[in-house]
Amino acid sequence: MILINGVPGDSIPATDRGLLYGDGLFETIAVIAGAALNFDAHLSRLNLGCQRLGISVPGDNLLRHEASQVIGACPRGVLKIIFTRGGGGRGYRPDPELTPTRILMLQTAPDYPEENRVGGIIAGICHTRVVDQPELAGIKHLNRLPHVLARNERGQAECSESLMLDIHGRVQTGSMSNLFLLRGNTLVSPPLATIGVAGTVRQAILKIAPELGWKIVLEEMVLEDLYAADEVFLSNSLIGIWPLRALAGRALNVGKGSALLLKRLIHDGVVPP
Repeated sequence: MILINGVPGDSIPATDRGLLYGDGLFETIAVIAGAALNFDAHLSRLNLGCQRLGISVPGDNLLRHEASQVIGACPRGVLKIIFTRGGGGRGYRPDPELTPTRILMLQTAPDYPEENRVGGIIAGICHTRVVDQPELAGIKHLNRLPHVLARNERGQAECSESLMLDIHGRVQTGSMSNLFLLRGNTLVSPPLATIGVAGTVRQAILKIAPELGWKIVLEEMVLEDLYAADEVFLSNSLIGIWPLRALAGRALNVGKGSALLLKRLIHDGVVPP
């Protein structure tokens, strides 16, 4: 089912700025047993993104109502929420009177192998770089072309996930995930102050980590930091946590930390079981 501005449909005007310029935001939310997991965190990030871009939002209550209509009694799926600035006019400078477009749709859940969570994945390194853009850092905007290019690189399509570096050679993110490493009882993740998406699962991990006795350090990292770590893992709202067992042909250790964290995230209803 797809709702467009509260009405069933499957198309938007060709003049919509989301189509013309990627002028908008989106959220990808796991659905289990008719419920959208970690929904409050997704709505919070969506609201933050709208404030940053200057797009008005209809309010959480309306989104909850429309989400329940779209999800129904779905046992397992993915809820996609897309906001654009709306349609009309020409040029980059938007008309301040535009009415935003909101799209909610239910999609099939990806069928990832369970082994990805248990035994870890083989990851690649992309040639496509991510670039600093402080005004957009943290929010999940529609401009995802670097990630599209990254996943379309030769050799990367065969990897379960691929890491992306910035122009300075620092490892910033996975093509669809946030990055973490463990050094002893210290959990390290890129700061995302000028680049990347502040994942909802990442936020949950940063809250849980101190309860597990881990110290949190947000700092830039390079590939050698990953190779020297006790554990390296990735997170997002659909995969939960994937530890890395190999990166660009080099073996990595899959430890107990990521498994412990995943168990807690599932228990708290943040990621799918």
